[in-house]
Amino acid sequence: MPSSAPAPPQSHSLRRIVAASLIGTTIEWYDFFLYGAAAALVFNELFFPDSDPLTGTLLSFVTYAVGFAARPLGALVFGHYGDRLGRKKLLVLSLLLMGGATCAIGLLPTHATIGSLAPVLLTLLRLVQGFALGGEWGGAVLLVSEHGDPKRRGYWASWPQTGAPAGQLLATGVLAALTALLSESAFNSWGWRIPFLLSGVLVVVGLWIRLSVEESPVFKAAREQAEKTPSDDEPPLIGVLRHHWRDVLVAMGARMAENISYYVITAFILVYAVEQADMSKQTALNAVLIASAVHFAVIPLWGAASDRFGRRPVYLLGAAGIGAWAFPFFMLIDTSSFGALLLAVTVGLVLHGAMYAPQAAFFSEMFATRMRYSGASIGAQFASVAAGAPAPLIATALLADFDSSTPISLYLLAAVALTLIAVWVAKETRARDLSGQDAGGPPADRVAAEASATRSLP
Repeated sequence: MPSSAPAPPQSHSLRRIVAASLIGTTIEWYDFFLYGAAAALVFNELFFPDSDPLTGTLLSFVTYAVGFAARPLGALVFGHYGDRLGRKKLLVLSLLLMGGATCAIGLLPTHATIGSLAPVLLTLLRLVQGFALGGEWGGAVLLVSEHGDPKRRGYWASWPQTGAPAGQLLATGVLAALTALLSESAFNSWGWRIPFLLSGVLVVVGLWIRLSVEESPVFKAAREQAEKTPSDDEPPLIGVLRHHWRDVLVAMGARMAENISYYVITAFILVYAVEQADMSKQTALNAVLIASAVHFAVIPLWGAASDRFGRRPVYLLGAAGIGAWAFPFFMLIDTSSFGALLLAVTVGLVLHGAMYAPQAAFFSEMFATRMRYSGASIGAQFASVAAGAPAPLIATALLADFDSSTPISLYLLAAVALTLIAVWVAKETRARDLSGQDAGGPPADRVAAEASATRSLP
């Protein structure tokens, strides 16, 4: 390691960095998932009242998917400036954008008040949410990865990943409490607004914590090096396309099973359990609530396992597990038993965690420092357009067309196949030194391999 490499932070400093990333990602995912749950439960009636229930749900999921369409743009913009200006500044901006859009949704007039303008405004605010989230993930996981102990990077970097189930837990918990305390008419009239407005309070807390942490030392060192050699300072996006296009494709493929399975398990399930298994909304919400708590607990364990066994083996185990669970998942829900529903969702999320936990370190280790925010964000967020964005929409359409879960299970299996191929052909990254990577090009091990290959040519 070069003598200029930043020293690992003290444990209390690292914990503060992890807390800042975790709380911020929890708030952002709370906002994002809150919309998904509301799309499944009430938005069909409030913003698309002229449609039959299943078609209205389909239309509300279209606005849900629009948020994913903005995530690649967020990845490009936040990735570029995150690699230029630093991780911390962009994380503060993403939190402000997400919180503002979510509060605005809570104040939005419905179709009954302003007619067709209501779903248009809803869609625009969803675009802002997607744009903010597209920039959030990369910065949060990099801030921890670039601060953390390399030997335990998988464990520490998995903590920001727990922000997804924590946000899901918080959003589902608030909705479950409101649906339990309020009548259906009261909830549909005004109660649904409360969790959206609550986001404003959470954002204040998140900003206070995020503003108190230091910028990544690895980024600072790379920026100092770039200032000394400005001729080599190419735009991050160009560097990603030039040096890391294979890694971007691997990251996108790796996300297919992870992203699709998650939104089928947590968002589409609220439709399937109610419409197909004839269970109440409250029952479905309770199952997701409990399973999300288990999901939160197992992610750091899977992250630690990736430090011991490698990123690829743990990731492959999760993908294969989701493939094996694709049919039993729906068979259990079809029993209309709460216990079976809870088992289906919990096992599904535990298996999902085996992919999601190592993902933060895995993707961070693929890219060089000066283009890491861009590379990790592009790989993760461009995949979300093809994976998570249409997943509830495709699943709902398949259910409407075939009145069966079999096509949905086959859809999951196709996603699993893509992920298994992508991760299988990827290189193991566990031993890579983030601070030792070339600040303006590909990882050092790739540079050495390419140089060796060149020397061997006649």
